[in-house]
Amino acid sequence: MYTPVFILFLSLFYALQPCSAAGASDWRSRSIYQIMTDRFARSDGSLIAPCDPKERRYCGGTWSGITKRLDYIQNMGFTAIWISPIVQQISGETYEGEAYHGYWPQNLYALNPHFGSEQDLKDLVNACHARGMYLMVDVVINHFANQGEIVKYENFVPFSNERFFHSRCPIDWGNQTSIEYCWMGDGFVTLPDINTEDPQVIDTWKKYLNSAVSQYGIDGYRLDAVRNIPKPVWSDITRSVGVYMQGEVWDKNPNIICPYQEHMGGLHNYPFKEMATTVFTTPGGNLADLVEVAHQMQIQCKDVTLFGLFMENHDNPRLGSFTNDMARLRNLAVLNILTDGIPIVYFGQEQALAGSLDPLNREALWLTRYSTTNNLVPTFTALNNLRNYIIKSKSNAPFVSTLATYSLLGNNAMSVRKGNVVLVITNSGQGVNTDVVVEGFGAGVELVDVLACRVMHADGSGRLKVTLVGEPIVLYPASLLTGSGICSM
Repeated sequence: MYTPVFILFLSLFYALQPCSAAGASDWRSRSIYQIMTDRFARSDGSLIAPCDPKERRYCGGTWSGITKRLDYIQNMGFTAIWISPIVQQISGETYEGEAYHGYWPQNLYALNPHFGSEQDLKDLVNACHARGMYLMVDVVINHFANQGEIVKYENFVPFSNERFFHSRCPIDWGNQTSIEYCWMGDGFVTLPDINTEDPQVIDTWKKYLNSAVSQYGIDGYRLDAVRNIPKPVWSDITRSVGVYMQGEVWDKNPNIICPYQEHMGGLHNYPFKEMATTVFTTPGGNLADLVEVAHQMQIQCKDVTLFGLFMENHDNPRLGSFTNDMARLRNLAVLNILTDGIPIVYFGQEQALAGSLDPLNREALWLTRYSTTNNLVPTFTALNNLRNYIIKSKSNAPFVSTLATYSLLGNNAMSVRKGNVVLVITNSGQGVNTDVVVEGFGAGVELVDVLACRVMHADGSGRLKVTLVGEPIVLYPASLLTGSGICSM
């Protein structure tokens, strides 16, 4: 583990990096902690304030609450946060609850008062930057929100006229034109689809996005519902806004997702996520399927290392709803942090929360008391510390832009090599013995498993024989860890 002095050194290192107008190359080295603002931390610091996610109501999380809990995030080695949309939402209770999540926008030029004041948001950004951390804001460009069947266009700011929206029609999810022009939502909360082909609409959005970067110091944007807007529109927007943007195309097919990277910095790596969580939550998962998906993403996408690499988010069931086997969750954590892409960890994943479908996967983190033991906090801390150290030390070819190579080690185990890092992972489950042989090391090289802090040696042929017991192994050359503080080296 890192010493306090070395943690301070890393904080100073990142603090010296530019924190404004952060482009794709700047974000490539980051590790992101995704926060649902309403559910992460309260301004009053309460650890007992009730929050029943089934009620779909505001629970009291705020920007100042996040600011007060940045130690918790940074101590796990995360170097950026992604927060919920910040703009004012529809107000009051609907049949589908309140707009605590931020995806029912109504006024682009006002902040969500439930989350705090303009100064609170600026204080959060400044606190992040003082620590050398980046801040990404979720943004909804596709639609505005309306309660009920009768759309009150006059309530939408600045698009207060029906002419700024597409004609109403239900989406046919098998038809791309319908996806781009028709409306999401239902009769309780309708989501009028903004006419993003209107030059006035796009000009307004570009000015807003750039002004928010200038006004608040935002370092990047997460783009909601990317597939619902035509690709050329995204090119126009992303060329005009000087920060990295990562988009959501919720599909497991690389053929659908990869083309969108021609129009923005990166996307969420849904194909990898879907296959990894399928393969590693049961012993019957076919590891060869994951290898194939990883390979297809590498060859079909412009640059998969700029994709967001995640295993949980606010729209998908938590891993803990599929399995309570901590060994399986640790194997997925290893893939999450140390394979191709920019790691994104959804708040509460480190606590092994078990909420299933929305809204159950949106629990209040304060009820965990931000525990750092008997969960995945130590695992994510060790993984992030190694990744941050490698990036800082530049001891080999650039780690973040090096593509991983995947090798099967039998039916239930595989290795992943990325630079000098070698992952040995299994989906056999806690306590199940799996004998494997990993090749490709130097003869007799000394290796450190940074999760268990044990030393291993390859044989004279550069092969390492090891028995897995369900837990992942993360190997790094001992010679490259000297002075790192990792595993007391």
